Amino acid sequence: MLHTLMTSPYQCDFALLLRMLKAGDDLLLLQDGVLAALTGSDKLALLAASSATLYVLQDDVDARGLSAQISTSMTTVSYTDFVALTVKHPQQMTW
Repeated sequence: MLHTLMTSPYQCDFALLLRMLKAGDDLLLLQDGVLAALTGSDKLALLAASSATLYVLQDDVDARGLSAQISTSMTTVSYTDFVALTVKHPQQMTW
């Protein structure tokens, strides 16, 4: 399943998101969801402990001026990669 976090991780049911992530799932952080990828954040530590593969949309990181603050453990992707993730996962959940 592809999970997309579009809102701030501080304005959603982040605990439920973590419980829903399973092995084989991908999580894409976009829009204000990119805040969960900030180096040293408590949300990043929780995501890193999950079994999902984590991605962050580069355009949204750039739009927020956060490039230097995004964890290097995150895989940055383009919109083309985003489309590939949606093709890979017929089931999707938006947070």
